[in-house]
Amino acid sequence: MHTDNYCVIMGGGVGSRFWPYSRETKPKQFLDIFATGRSLLQMTFDRFSKVIPKENFVVVTNAIYRDLVLEQLPELTPGQILLEPMRRNTAPCIGWATYHIYAKNPNANILVTPADHLILQEDVFDEAIRLSLEYVREHPKLVTLGVRPSRPETGYGYIQFTDAEEEHFVKVKTFTEKPNLEMAKVFYESGEFLWNSGMFAWNVRTILEAFNHHLPALTSVLDEVNGAYATAEEQDRVGAIFSQCPNISIDYAVLEKADNVMVLPVDFGWADLGTWGSLYELKREEPEANVALHTEALFYEAKGNIVSLDGDESEQLVVVQGIDDCIVAQSKGVLLICKRDQEQRIKEFMGDASERYKKKFD
Repeated sequence: MHTDNYCVIMGGGVGSRFWPYSRETKPKQFLDIFATGRSLLQMTFDRFSKVIPKENFVVVTNAIYRDLVLEQLPELTPGQILLEPMRRNTAPCIGWATYHIYAKNPNANILVTPADHLILQEDVFDEAIRLSLEYVREHPKLVTLGVRPSRPETGYGYIQFTDAEEEHFVKVKTFTEKPNLEMAKVFYESGEFLWNSGMFAWNVRTILEAFNHHLPALTSVLDEVNGAYATAEEQDRVGAIFSQCPNISIDYAVLEKADNVMVLPVDFGWADLGTWGSLYELKREEPEANVALHTEALFYEAKGNIVSLDGDESEQLVVVQGIDDCIVAQSKGVLLICKRDQEQRIKEFMGDASERYKKKFD
């Protein structure tokens, strides 16, 4: 393994769209969604550890998840876990990790990944990762992995690319946030768009230059801690100024503005497990099929449903009659029943439950 290669795992989100499974105290990245014995975070670490030395991993997470990360990834030391005192979106998360890694290795090549993805074809994935690391080591480019779409999906962002190709990588033309269904169909049928996977690769100097140019409001804050990165003082020093970092995503802050962004079109069986709908699409075996996870289920005059009970309730039987296209999910005292096409309201339901019941079901 190349000692200049690093991986940043972003694992601080609360996963509110996966409520009631995903809770403030234990979000989806720490859950064993597929009953394999490994959480999404652990599966992410396993995947990247094939190409990244274990000492070159950095996990950025919320301070309240420190013990969960250490428990699930005993291969890491406490110094490899950066603890955000509050959530400030992906640009500050990646910015802090960049400064941390630069202090350790100013020649580092960095992979950035969320903690909650699923990859079905891991050999193809490994090759894409190796190709990206080799490319950014030799070229001052910002690389994103773009997944070839298999359907008009409204839950993902899109990347439009040009014909300018360079060693399997093509130049990015535009980024588009989650479109409506009509626009998603246009994107899909055009053949000019890829799904934005949220996985990136770059050399540490290239991304630092991009931050300085496009988001000086962030670097001016993080520069205050220079000299303390990768030392025992880092956590406290960054924690004291972190609230001053702009609350903005890396896409808005840097990638949409930079002119050196390239995309690698990939197809390795990728899924962003951000919603119940994404899990349903992954597990259904045929159109309008019902899906049952972690439980036995009987369906009568019902189609298009996903039913899931958490591990503590897995000996139970669920009987569903006369409803279509619904989410039925039970976990830790909460039973959720809602239409799949209304799942964007789950965050609203979670907020209302938190307010009414004084965070009892957070």
